[in-house]
Amino acid sequence: MKKSLIWISSVIGVGAVLALLFGILDRPSELKTISVSGECLTTVPKDRTAITLRVTTLDKDAAVSMKQATEKVAQITSFLKTLNVQMQTTDFNSYEKSEWNRELEKSVVLGIETTIAVEVSADNIETIEKVLTAFAGQENVYSENLRMFTSAETMKPALEKCLSIAVENARERANALAQGDNRTAGKLLSVSYNSGSASTYQPRAANFLATSAKMAVAESSVYAGGSLVGKDTEVSVQVSAVFEIK
Repeated sequence: MKKSLIWISSVIGVGAVLALLFGILDRPSELKTISVSGECLTTVPKDRTAITLRVTTLDKDAAVSMKQATEKVAQITSFLKTLNVQMQTTDFNSYEKSEWNRELEKSVVLGIETTIAVEVSADNIETIEKVLTAFAGQENVYSENLRMFTSAETMKPALEKCLSIAVENARERANALAQGDNRTAGKLLSVSYNSGSASTYQPRAANFLATSAKMAVAESSVYAGGSLVGKDTEVSVQVSAVFEIK
């Protein structure tokens, strides 16, 4: 009986040792990684021009003020539908307007002011010029925020390509660092990124309407061939990447 117990204990002991040994052998080796940054800088053409038309009406009667504003906006949108443009209402507000009267030494209510703003964009400056010319000088209509920008449709593929370049730049740095230990960068384990762009150029609408030939143009643009040409949008991408080291 004692011999049987001793034999069983020995078998259990050997099994435990073997289990521990195989457990150590099966344990994955510690993963070696390297963290690096990568960058990409590119440019994307500005492919759209936009303007905001703001209608502002004032009347003692709120209903009259809103009716005057909506009728003028309806006239504007009717004209815009004849052009190849994109438009959206960006502001619709009606409130009591007052100002300080120095003689009475108190605030005086002027009436109800209604403001409706419509943003209009097109793929060429000539179309926006037609819009500005059509409504220049009209009562209660103001043009503002004339600008050139890169559309989201054009920006998206350029940004994705730049992101890929930034990751490759990070891999090249990882390989350069790992080479000192006779290793190379392997699988990409994680990555995060930040991007930025300087997309908008804004000339003065008043200057543009005065005369195209004498338009005041900032350093970020040139006037050539009868049209306004802005510098391309600068796009920058920075990534933080972690690679496995082989």
